[in-house]
Amino acid sequence: MKVVIIGAGPGGYVCAIRCAQLGMDVTIVEKYNSLGGTCLNVGCIPSKALLDSSEHFYQATHQFSTHGIEVGKPTIDFSKMIGRKSEVINQNTKGIEFLMKKNKIVVIQGVASFLSNQKLKIHKTDDSIVELEFDKCIIATGSKPITPPSFQYNKDRIITSTEALSLKELPKEMLIVGAGVIGLEMGSVYARLGTKVTVLEYMDRLLPGMDFDCAKELQKTLKAIGIEFLLGKSVQSVEQIKQKVKLIYKSKDAEAMTNIEADYCLIAIGRRAFTDSLNIEATSIAKDEKGRITVNSNCETAEKNIFAIGDVIHGPMLAHKAEEEGVFVAEYIAGQKPALNHHLIPGVVYTWPEVASVGYTEEHLKEKSIKYKIGKFPFKALGRARASMDLDGFVKILADANTDEVLGVHIIGARAADLIMEAAVAMEFKATAEDISRICHPHPTFSEGIKEAALDATGKRAIHM
Repeated sequence: MKVVIIGAGPGGYVCAIRCAQLGMDVTIVEKYNSLGGTCLNVGCIPSKALLDSSEHFYQATHQFSTHGIEVGKPTIDFSKMIGRKSEVINQNTKGIEFLMKKNKIVVIQGVASFLSNQKLKIHKTDDSIVELEFDKCIIATGSKPITPPSFQYNKDRIITSTEALSLKELPKEMLIVGAGVIGLEMGSVYARLGTKVTVLEYMDRLLPGMDFDCAKELQKTLKAIGIEFLLGKSVQSVEQIKQKVKLIYKSKDAEAMTNIEADYCLIAIGRRAFTDSLNIEATSIAKDEKGRITVNSNCETAEKNIFAIGDVIHGPMLAHKAEEEGVFVAEYIAGQKPALNHHLIPGVVYTWPEVASVGYTEEHLKEKSIKYKIGKFPFKALGRARASMDLDGFVKILADANTDEVLGVHIIGARAADLIMEAAVAMEFKATAEDISRICHPHPTFSEGIKEAALDATGKRAIHM
């Protein structure tokens, strides 16, 4: 079976590997010179590299002396920090190149567009054009930042996360439009390094769609490192004037305009599905009102031999979602019966403290009229958290009021990104809060917070609170 995958991001390259493992003849088409897509090149991996670097600097300036470590006043070699980030990217992309060769996957560098539901035209990077027939095709072209015309995005001083990961200088002041995951992660990087960061958000809260209590706690901790929040603000325009950026905004319920200036403005108001070059009009593939490719529960488009996965379809734009969908489609094509529970795909914000969620929020449960109970436990009551000085945050468990089944888990605190998987596993097997509470957790660990929150949900039986 001849399979062609368009896009070599986490969804595309993982799908390619699984298809190859299942004995298919696999070709992957990628328009950029390096594999890995947004995640590895200008997203997940480079942002985490800078998040780690900035956190080390922040600890050196704010916490080392408390631990009895005296190092003098640390300084920042920003170009070296960016260089380390680039090396991390390089190592990861080379790893994917190795996996393509190992699995005998043909890689074509170029832009793919449909000629029909069984043929693609590839405009290669050397300007040659080839046509490629396929039995099955998987679209994994990902997403691009949303940049409204009034924001005058220019990649110089008015930037997206792509440019924010490769600045030549450390800004003195930065404006960030959008208090979602990308805006908060990049804001925390630069705030830790000494940049005066101001975040403007149209909503009256951070992280719309995630747990409200976690969002409030995160706002408190990010304010503590110097980030200023202007919530309920509507940005009217952004303009670069010489080496400064001028932003005009107003409150949602007012007419008066306010000006604010900074060195840079980061646009982080979301991303859109990227289908621009696909020429899907040559097929019967449909798109929804947001420009996403319409698929059924098996990720099939209207053309049953063409699939779409990842950011280009509905659902949260997460690398791990794309990966799981890639594996799902490969196994479905092979005639297997894979399963993927989209409801239990965790979401994570890699600030410090981290925020991680899986399942329903309180808002969701209220909308569905599901009666629930809450179990909660603060990190500051954990011995491990006190030892490491990671006292901010809590674990929050939502369980069905009648059956005790865990319906949602929300964590803000140290290593929340790793801890959330205990909740995901438990929920996959429909565990109750009592089930979790009766599992022996090692001491001292952050994971004890999950056990204690589960105890709290089963009759307020938390031991250390």
